[in-house]
Amino acid sequence: MVLGRQHDGPGGHLRMNQVADAVVLSQSATTRLVTRLEDRGLLERYLCPDDRRGIYTDVTPAGMDLLSKARPTHDAALSGALGPAAADPELAPLVAAVEALNTSFARGAGSRAYRLV
Repeated sequence: MVLGRQHDGPGGHLRMNQVADAVVLSQSATTRLVTRLEDRGLLERYLCPDDRRGIYTDVTPAGMDLLSKARPTHDAALSGALGPAAADPELAPLVAAVEALNTSFARGAGSRAYRLV
């Protein structure tokens, strides 16, 4: 999730607070998560050139490689989980909204969209 959100962010990088918002974690939990990803060579941190108080994170080439390998499995699992939900009249509008958000986000981030159901 973090690598995918990172890659799809504007310019391919996000501020630490944007990462925290994307994964719904506290700042301290996000810092620990990013540290683990950085230790694995999947992300790197650097100071924001415009605001030296801010810290950006970027996906490394190794992170991009892992992301490209993981996306098909992630997409298939998501599609498999949402497929049955789309058949439920009470959940179908939610599934349609998730699919619309995915398509909209993919267009805005310049990445590819995938069908959820």
